[in-house]
Amino acid sequence: MSGHAKEWFWIGFGLIGQIMFTGRFVVQWIASEKAKMSVVTKSFWVFGIIGSTILSIYAIYRRDPVYILGQVPGVFIYARNLILMRNTDRSNSTQESE
Repeated sequence: MSGHAKEWFWIGFGLIGQIMFTGRFVVQWIASEKAKMSVVTKSFWVFGIIGSTILSIYAIYRRDPVYILGQVPGVFIYARNLILMRNTDRSNSTQESE
């Protein structure tokens, strides 16, 4: 891959990450409008972890410490929230079956 094509690949990769990261707000907004109250859905965290992971990789490629520090911690925060949601779902399904 030529240098120019490689650069366009990374720009596209970063844009996909940013679209995913921004998409989490759109998903959350739509869910809140439907519920007529503020809600945070599982898809908010999924979009967040995917977008943040892609943006973290992009930031590492760019060797941008500000961007890295801004994105990498989010990957762990979003993952932890997904784990907490999974544990809550399991706990609720166990209580329902008793």
